[in-house]
Amino acid sequence: MVFDLKDPKFWDEEALFKEMHRIFDICNGCRLCYNLCPSFEFLFKKIDETDNLDDLTKQDYYKVVELCYDCKLCFPKCPYTPPHHYELDFPRLMLRAKAVKAKKEGIPLRDKILGQADLIGKLGSKFSGLINLANRLKISRVLMEKTLGIHRERNLPEYHSETFEKWFKKYAKQNGKKEAKNGKVVLFYTCTVNYNEPELGKAILKVLEHNEVEVIVPEQKCCGMPFLDGGDIDSAVKNAKFNVNSLIRYVKQGYDIVIPAPTCSYMLKQEYTMLLPDDEDAKLIAQHTYDVSEYLMKLHREGKLKTDFKNPQGKIIYHLPCHLKAQNIGYKSRDLLELIPGTEVEMIQRCSGHDGTWSMKKEFFEMSLKVGKPIFDKINQSDDTQLVVSSDCTLAQLQIQKGTGKKGLHPIQILYNAYGLNEK
Repeated sequence: MVFDLKDPKFWDEEALFKEMHRIFDICNGCRLCYNLCPSFEFLFKKIDETDNLDDLTKQDYYKVVELCYDCKLCFPKCPYTPPHHYELDFPRLMLRAKAVKAKKEGIPLRDKILGQADLIGKLGSKFSGLINLANRLKISRVLMEKTLGIHRERNLPEYHSETFEKWFKKYAKQNGKKEAKNGKVVLFYTCTVNYNEPELGKAILKVLEHNEVEVIVPEQKCCGMPFLDGGDIDSAVKNAKFNVNSLIRYVKQGYDIVIPAPTCSYMLKQEYTMLLPDDEDAKLIAQHTYDVSEYLMKLHREGKLKTDFKNPQGKIIYHLPCHLKAQNIGYKSRDLLELIPGTEVEMIQRCSGHDGTWSMKKEFFEMSLKVGKPIFDKINQSDDTQLVVSSDCTLAQLQIQKGTGKKGLHPIQILYNAYGLNEK
């Protein structure tokens, strides 16, 4: 048992460490992930120091957990995942360990705060001018580092006084529903789009409507990943239940769910069925959830995607986010961008190192930049002054901007520009 909330031993620390020992032993014998992330680097180094896994301490075990930023890249790489009889699932083992430790010792204040994505977003939007200014001032960033442990050099997303949710309500009232000639979808817009990137939400809406897809936006909450990352299982389950109850009636009416953020689509596809194992509605939602580029490429396969592109986009360096790669759906965003005439796409399959809240923490910030360095170097080596940088993950965009100075675009924003929708 790696992650089974119904198992009475799930919360038992002794049972957890027994399972960690079993999986660490298999990983040590394989070492396919030796250079994948700091967790494996630390684990194998500690084992090599004594040549004996049994010599690792409890603190060593939890250090492996602490260094895991849940990129999930080890899962598609691992040859021993289910249905193999080893049933190895390293990412979920780490999530379980975080949850067990949090239940035993309490959730640290920093993780409690960072887990409250909706609350932070609402406050950020209400006081956007003040908070955006504070996030740029050295004195406030030093204070934030000393009190919350958020690194002073970590560039943070900006907040907008008008959220995407507010804008959409006005837009829908003025324009009504569009004809659903090619499909109808629920847009799960995500916290980042709602509070930090409302223009991305507008671009997604316009691209879908341009392709004659009806878009609705029902009530929704944060997907719950920030809670899960901090070990707060109860809050993650609560958000999952809310979203399932809000979305399921539309799915049963024939709507699909499209999501622009890889982490959030991964949550609805993979983690909701883990958090709500007996909920048939969660399974149905997982079956009807798409990454937004995945959905548009589905339309393309069906001969429904419009290719009336007006503007070539030149050279694009496209970063494939970890949580999109972990979904094993192929390279849908790259394939979508390659449909634009006069456009050259180069894809980078490396972790950016931002990874949710991990790189915000002062003890991991410098390490996160080392993880992202291969991406930074590739972009910085280009002498193309018109180079476009793209990633489906807005946090990866922040990390890339930190390492290169270049502001990235979501693939759908590039599609929006290529259609000429930005000119209307």
